[in-house]
Amino acid sequence: MARLPTPLEHGLPLVCLDLETTGLATGPGTLAFLVGLGLWSGDRLVVRQLLLPDHVDEQQLLDALVAAIPPTCVLVTYNGRTFDWPLLVTRYRLHRRDPPEPRQHLDLLPISRQLWRPRLGNARLATIEQAICDVQRHDDLPGALIPERYFAYLRDRRPERLRPVIEHNRQDIVSLGRLLVALGRLVSRTDGWASIHPSDLAGLARAMARRGRAEEALDCVDAALASTAWLRGVEGGAPLRRRLAADRARLLGRIGRHEEQYAAWLEIAQGGGPGAAAAWLEVARQREHRLRDIGGALDACRAAGAALDRARVWGRAAPTIEGDLVYRMTRLRRKAARAGQPRRTSLAA
Repeated sequence: MARLPTPLEHGLPLVCLDLETTGLATGPGTLAFLVGLGLWSGDRLVVRQLLLPDHVDEQQLLDALVAAIPPTCVLVTYNGRTFDWPLLVTRYRLHRRDPPEPRQHLDLLPISRQLWRPRLGNARLATIEQAICDVQRHDDLPGALIPERYFAYLRDRRPERLRPVIEHNRQDIVSLGRLLVALGRLVSRTDGWASIHPSDLAGLARAMARRGRAEEALDCVDAALASTAWLRGVEGGAPLRRRLAADRARLLGRIGRHEEQYAAWLEIAQGGGPGAAAAWLEVARQREHRLRDIGGALDACRAAGAALDRARVWGRAAPTIEGDLVYRMTRLRRKAARAGQPRRTSLAA
């Protein structure tokens, strides 16, 4: 867990948390009637579930929750930063009590969006747990039906109505635990990256880069480009390769490896296809500012213009790149004109 894009403190206990509620808002009218907790005991995940028999028993549920969430723990949720935890804090505030204060909060939804949504299409827990954790739910109660089940239980006090709700919540907690394990293996076992889907490694690289960890992000990109998954055929392989190559060039610049960055952009530009025009502009920037080669920068801009012309034929207009190209060529031509003029000397000299 210390190698996550947002590192966790070493040695803190991990507490998985998931709520079943009477609605989807976090205001005072929404009640958490079932709190699922997952705590590790050795290498086993122990699931505890706190069920609210009636509204008047909420104080006792909040007491149990304070005892179950120590202040030295890392709270692990899925969309918990925006829903589960704010809702619980609201319940404590309504009772004029201080909520538990875990040391850290790891919300797995944002990192799942970064790592797996580009490949899977969405980052819903049901999608992630099936694709990443190999969890297959059978006869699972849809989340939209859960509030009504609890209201029906309050009316007729038939506990069997809540059995599917409790099982749904238990599986959510187990899936959080499995997802933590899968995530830990992904970020820690760099020797096993060769078999991981390149899109997942690309997402991990972007997450690392956003947090200033460019060296580790570059390792992820290099591993993605060398992945054996390409041999099995990767859906959307060509666009993904182009994006990875561009990410690699940017990361090389961020860590100061400018010669390699220039070579990387030049290789992308000379390869043609989508992205060639943007790569030629990067080559022009390098030639102008780092190599002080105005003529070479103009040549790169002309190549970018030719690439844009080809893209227009295929209906792929790029107004932002076109605007950058016009501005850059105008400035470079002025520089070239000034460089070609003889220097003026004063009469005194």
